[in-house]
Amino acid sequence: MTFLSRLTRAPRAYAPDIAADCLAQLPVPAEARALVSGAAGCSPFLSRLMLREAAWLEDVWDRPPEATLDAVLDRVAHLPLAEVGTGLRQAKRQVALLTGLADLGGVWQGLEVTQALTRLADTATHRALTACAEAEITRGKLPGATADDIATAGGMVALAMGKMGAGELNYSSDIDLICLFDETRFDPADYGEARQSFVRITRRAMALLSEATGDGYVFRTDLRLRPDPSVTPVCLSMEAAERYYEALGRTWERAAHIKARSAAGDVAAGEAYLTRLRPFVYRRHLDFAAIQDAHDIRLKLRHAKRVGGPLVLEGHNVKLGLGGIREIEFFTQTRQLIAGGRDPSLQKRGTLEALGALQSAGWIPEETQTTLSDAYLWLRDVEHRLQMVQDAQTHSLPQTAEDFDRLAAFMDMDVADLRTRLTQTFNTVETCTSAFFAPSSPVPEVADLPFSDEALAQVDRWATYPALRSERGRELFTRLRPKLLLSLGRAAKPDEALFSFDGFLRGLPSGVQVFSLFAANPQLIDLIVDICATAPDLARYLSRNAKVLDAVIGGDFFAPLPDRAALRAGLSEALFAADDYEGQLDIARRWQQEAHFRIGVHMLRGTIDTGEAGTRYADLAEAVVQALWPAVVAEFETKHGTLPGQGAAVIAMGSLGARRLTARSDLDLIVIYDAPPDAESTGPRSLPPRSYFARLTQALITAMTAPTGAGRLYEVDMRLRPSGKQGPVATALSSFEAYQRTEAWVWEHLALTRARVIVGAPELAQTLEAIRSEVLAQSRFGADDVAAALVDMRARFIAAGRVGHASATKSGPGRMQEIELIGQANALIAGRPVRSTSGQLAVRGGFCDAEDQAELARIYAQLSQYQQALRLLTADDPDPETLGIGGQSFLLTLTGHKALTDLKTSLHDAPARADRIITKMLAKSCVQDT
Repeated sequence: MTFLSRLTRAPRAYAPDIAADCLAQLPVPAEARALVSGAAGCSPFLSRLMLREAAWLEDVWDRPPEATLDAVLDRVAHLPLAEVGTGLRQAKRQVALLTGLADLGGVWQGLEVTQALTRLADTATHRALTACAEAEITRGKLPGATADDIATAGGMVALAMGKMGAGELNYSSDIDLICLFDETRFDPADYGEARQSFVRITRRAMALLSEATGDGYVFRTDLRLRPDPSVTPVCLSMEAAERYYEALGRTWERAAHIKARSAAGDVAAGEAYLTRLRPFVYRRHLDFAAIQDAHDIRLKLRHAKRVGGPLVLEGHNVKLGLGGIREIEFFTQTRQLIAGGRDPSLQKRGTLEALGALQSAGWIPEETQTTLSDAYLWLRDVEHRLQMVQDAQTHSLPQTAEDFDRLAAFMDMDVADLRTRLTQTFNTVETCTSAFFAPSSPVPEVADLPFSDEALAQVDRWATYPALRSERGRELFTRLRPKLLLSLGRAAKPDEALFSFDGFLRGLPSGVQVFSLFAANPQLIDLIVDICATAPDLARYLSRNAKVLDAVIGGDFFAPLPDRAALRAGLSEALFAADDYEGQLDIARRWQQEAHFRIGVHMLRGTIDTGEAGTRYADLAEAVVQALWPAVVAEFETKHGTLPGQGAAVIAMGSLGARRLTARSDLDLIVIYDAPPDAESTGPRSLPPRSYFARLTQALITAMTAPTGAGRLYEVDMRLRPSGKQGPVATALSSFEAYQRTEAWVWEHLALTRARVIVGAPELAQTLEAIRSEVLAQSRFGADDVAAALVDMRARFIAAGRVGHASATKSGPGRMQEIELIGQANALIAGRPVRSTSGQLAVRGGFCDAEDQAELARIYAQLSQYQQALRLLTADDPDPETLGIGGQSFLLTLTGHKALTDLKTSLHDAPARADRIITKMLAKSCVQDT
């Protein structure tokens, strides 16, 4: 569609005489007369442009504006060297006229206008760089460069920053650029000469763009966003820039790089550089400390530009003032900085695109997105018209009534309506954004806090803790302290909650990030107080792993927990984004810590019961092994290559095999491999199968257990492998089968009842499961053998002191370990491959009768319930009396007891009943020596 056919509006002519004079000198189609009249009558600049480009303008009306723009840009891209200066300025005049008329006539909407201006800036910058590079290369001043390098400006790039980077250029905007060169294209000996050449290219190209001549100017350029502009050259190496940002980069520089785009010169090298810089811009953890940094920047800008204070429309800055465009951009970019490292969908350059992504990801409500997007587009329209009047880089509203009348005519609005809408828009933006940057005042101090003198004395010591050593940390905590104390004071036992929080605070190595997180998300204070009042051990864990609190803000923290498949897929996807193996190990640890913490909080809040928690903990551990195993194998193969055969399988034993872990369980694993015994691996450091898989297994153990900067995953126990700790850490398939059929002891067949392949080639997993089922079905141990072995095991436990105390759940007569062994024995004698304790106890054909089976299952469920809840609170099996009131209340709620005395009675009576049943059961099956 042609320009004329798409006209929908026109401004009113503020100066009718100027409009009439312009119309008299131009051949204007009837359909465009109102547009030309309004443009000329409101903008002396546009009037001059139309008269100067009258011949060119005649061809604009009957063509699509996009085709006109493409033709201008194509001409720029192919300007002869001698005509670059005049050609660029002519192109600027024509694109300014085209976009001005298309904007005023409703042919193009807001972002179409800014995109057109940005395309001109990209093309003009590229042609200026290549023209200046051509001069350097022709003179032989750029080492090693040839004519083929002119198209990439010899290996330098101009990064478009700010609005140019986002495709959002103002009508009379300058362009913010960072100029870099790719030092890898040059020999080290030529580095200095190349840098000097690129500095000359940059200076000449910027002059070519920004110097005003009789033909006008192209774009004012600003290079001050480069690293440390007061001391660095106008063009520096990519390596130097990367080193600067890694060591000294500040929050405002991270925010500036959100919109950074490789725009001119060697665009491919520039995009590769920006990809390498992405971890600097987007942190892997939620970065709420950026909020205060952005707020400080806002205040400094307002002060520097003298745009603070109450809203007065006359002279108000629509960009930097209260409720202005920059407020929307800061709001958007700060949210991106906070969460963009964890959610790549937020890594958008455009403001409106980023607002949409934030809304889709749940970071802002749809109403906020709509409100800020509409305000942004309308304020950009106002800004454009302010600048169109005289092509001035202004952002300020008029100071006089006459100029307000001009602006209203330019907007085709009544002046009263314009003032009303401006006021409403500024106030609405301020309302939407100010609470985010400057949260409401803290709750005032309360004189009668319900704490003892000892507790209040401890509060006074908080100022000495590492988290409060920095001025920033103290400032943030000062705002949080009243609400924290009030929340702690509402706990059932305020002193206990406070001392538990004291343990959390004392353990924080630094406080800025955590305190910023709390300030931006006050609901976290209630959560941390809840944890401190209930589970002091969990609070201390949080002090060492505070970044897991990021997960609570993710939006779906309290949604139903993911299943095994979703867990594995989530971790696998996260590992795929890592730069190297060490990065994968760190990512696995952070991901596991967050998922582990989420399960615990769900149990603490009562959204899952203890039975589901046990399954969720097991599913998480399984997902970690499954996702990490391919990474371990891939890293190992880089050194040792591969072997023929089916590879190795990891088998979960014990509680993991039965899919029931607690918050503090370690993992029982064994590794079985299949490979020809006389083979050699293909890698540079070849190994025979036994050594190969032993080292691969050790690599897995190290990946799981070694502490990194992100912590550790799990402790791994491999003592359930054939021959126990005396045997190799990885066992050949043939040896495993032969051992289980001919040499394994009773306890090893009992352990086999819970074995489950969790990762490995499907064919190998099927073979191993078939072996397990056959061994159990054809076990060479009868009921008497199994019963005798259990009697012996019980005696050994007692002799070794593994009897537990009155409140123990796992070890001791009639407790969980013994009931688990009875279940395993029942399954083994019946020859059934059931894995869970409840399933094993329910098997018919073993040595348990139905009544005893049911009673043991009830007791086991009761002890398991208590143990699962207790392991969230502490690593020990303490007397419930020693737990705080919060922990006691949690245990009573989860176990269904009304009073602590009832719980303690149950913990004494239930194992005693189980002990009597087990003793009777074993006595029936074998004759005991007395």
